Amino acid sequence: MIAKLKSMGFVLLCGVLLAEGVRAENCRLSISQPRIDYGVIRQEALDESPSVVLGTRTVHLSVLCAEPSAMALRFTGAADGQGFRFGREGRFRLTLRHAQVDGRAVGWALSHVPGESASGQLLPGQVLVAQTAGKQLTAQVDIDTDLSPAALQVRNQTVLDGRGSFELVSPAVPLSR
Repeated sequence: MIAKLKSMGFVLLCGVLLAEGVRAENCRLSISQPRIDYGVIRQEALDESPSVVLGTRTVHLSVLCAEPSAMALRFTGAADGQGFRFGREGRFRLTLRHAQVDGRAVGWALSHVPGESASGQLLPGQVLVAQTAGKQLTAQVDIDTDLSPAALQVRNQTVLDGRGSFELVSPAVPLSR
């Protein structure tokens, strides 16, 4: 719990937990690092700004299927507007970059808007669909996390975290290869 009291340089231990090893039908999803640890954050090391940016962390996502399949992903976690909740006063955002299916670059589409390209940002409630089917999907997942300065006003060591998991979703309409 974050206390709304002035601190004198106390610390926050911060981390994001991503689920690993998800299965869907004939496919398996894995994450290179299921836990992101931002370590100790000391208030005196930070300047006064509207938000405290913890920086981008990167993990690698891989989906391996027994046979060519349409692949769609979503991330489930506590929603916070344009991202996912991190502690009570922060948020993290996920962006899929450098996606490849069977070694070839692939773009993303939103499941509810077939055929229209998407940026690769995983937003709460949205499903991203790889625009081609295949046996193996790989992507870099960038995790950007920021906090409100109020989150640093604690009396004691406080742990902040964000939790969620990637899910493989079967698209309603199979994609063409």
